[in-house]
Amino acid sequence: MLGPAFFSMRDLGRLYDIVSVLIRYGFGDMVRRMGLADLLERAGKVLRWKDTRALADHPQPVRVRMMLEELGPTFIKLGQVLSGRVDLLEPDSIAELGKLQDSATAVPYEEIRQQLIEDLGAPPEEVFAQFDPVPLATASIAQVYRARLRDGDEVIVKVRRPGIRPIVETDLRWMKRLAQLAEAESPELRNFNLQQVVRQFGQSLRNELDFAVECRNATLIAEHFADYVDYADADTDTDRAAGDAGDYGDRPVRRDDVPVRPVAPNAAATPAVTAPVVIPRVYWPWCGERICVQEYIDGIPGRHLAEADRAGLDRKVLARRGARAVLKMILEDGFFHADPHPGNVFYLSGNRIAFIDFGMVGRINQQRREEVTQLLFGLVKQEPEQVVEILLDWSGSTVVDEEGLVGEIQTFVERYRGVPLKQLRFGAMLSDMLALIRQHRVILPPDLALLVKAFISLEGMGRELDPEFDMAGEAMPILERLLREQYAPQAVLRRGWGSLREALSLATGLPHDLSRLMRAARRGRVEIHVDTPNLRRLGNQLDRAISRLVVGIVIAALIIGSSIVMTVPGGPSLLGLPFFGLLGFLGAVAGSIWLCVSIIKSNRQGHDPDR
Repeated sequence: MLGPAFFSMRDLGRLYDIVSVLIRYGFGDMVRRMGLADLLERAGKVLRWKDTRALADHPQPVRVRMMLEELGPTFIKLGQVLSGRVDLLEPDSIAELGKLQDSATAVPYEEIRQQLIEDLGAPPEEVFAQFDPVPLATASIAQVYRARLRDGDEVIVKVRRPGIRPIVETDLRWMKRLAQLAEAESPELRNFNLQQVVRQFGQSLRNELDFAVECRNATLIAEHFADYVDYADADTDTDRAAGDAGDYGDRPVRRDDVPVRPVAPNAAATPAVTAPVVIPRVYWPWCGERICVQEYIDGIPGRHLAEADRAGLDRKVLARRGARAVLKMILEDGFFHADPHPGNVFYLSGNRIAFIDFGMVGRINQQRREEVTQLLFGLVKQEPEQVVEILLDWSGSTVVDEEGLVGEIQTFVERYRGVPLKQLRFGAMLSDMLALIRQHRVILPPDLALLVKAFISLEGMGRELDPEFDMAGEAMPILERLLREQYAPQAVLRRGWGSLREALSLATGLPHDLSRLMRAARRGRVEIHVDTPNLRRLGNQLDRAISRLVVGIVIAALIIGSSIVMTVPGGPSLLGLPFFGLLGFLGAVAGSIWLCVSIIKSNRQGHDPDR
């Protein structure tokens, strides 16, 4: 099974580094079971099994986090992505992976300058009116510099670290192969869809390495917010009271697409603030795969709440405005900033919010948005049947105890019945629900992992801004409107027409497909492909056992033959003994030593005869 994985000898050095780190952090048993130790030792790489660190007092999640940090940028990024997979990992693992920091030592400016000359076509001093060689920020993939264009615009210049792509590509190749080996080794790991997780991660990381993709993401999100108007600061006591009671009734629904501000009776109307959400402008003439030039955001970083207070900004408005902006991206646009934590947010005058760093975005299609809308609505309105129906659809081919899942979801939803919306902790509610479905081995589709992470990060940021932040209350009007749109006559007719076209297409194509199948059957060309990794592993073990048996037979033959030669007089001699007989005995001794060492090494590395 290992054979096809090792298509490039240049990757063996990196595999040796990865395996050595795994051994040091106490995961040597996994290395042995996957056959990686045998492979490296056959390639002449000597593993230091005793080079382990005294980590017995550290829990496994801590060791995993430390291991990922030592393995470098690709694995740090993987850990950050997995920190959002609350459907796969336990809370202690999620919390530990959330500590991973993507930071690195700055690359010397001379190396960066040479790459800038290649990408810009001229030295940065000639392209920009001013360029600060001291980086604003440094990460494992990029460094960020501040500059000024000839027309006076302040910009940031994001530059990819030289030589990072080959390292990432090598790591991704090994991640793919290791995921295959891990799933073949352990049926339990197969339930986690490791190969799918790695495939999605690889695609996301490759996009993140291509800064032109980030620029396109920022441009597309800016287009979605081009005519966006928000009135998050227009909430009234009447609205809040209705929201606390969980009854929306006929009260005015705050909508982003309606340029009318709802006000309480006798309240004075206040002009709306324009451009409540700011997306940095992209300067395309200087952008490419390795460089991204965007508008410099001169605001207050999301983590510096004290500065926001000193600037007179309203935290409640900021919290609601940020929530409504992200909800719009997720539920309406289907294209959203996948990591809206305080480090990627700035607060501007007029209670405006700016989002930066669009390297990691999420996409969900129309059908998935409708399912998410129904799921969230079912959670908020305490409708367990609707929640269970969506979860069972998402479980796909996974074997699920449907009755047990339905019962636990009903109990879970009942726990929140009657709780005022303002008191619901939406992120905690989602985390609890995902912990429940994790127990039933329901794995979320990959496109929903980033969405869940975005929701949880969003409420966490909202609570930091405003301890009374009402995430459910902010989401409910949008969910109600989207559900009304889903069941509007035009939408129902559109879906019905689409289903009818698919049925007609299937019916008209069925005779042709049956005809092709019958022709192939008559010609004996019908093939059935069965993937049996366990049988393949058994075959490898049998092959190894047979090889040892053959060597043993050869050794026995050498001993018998040499003994016969020893009794035959004449012929060349050495040390008074027949030369060929002595040579045969030496060969038998060498073969015996090799066979004993092979058996001892196999036992030491944990090869279970039952496997």
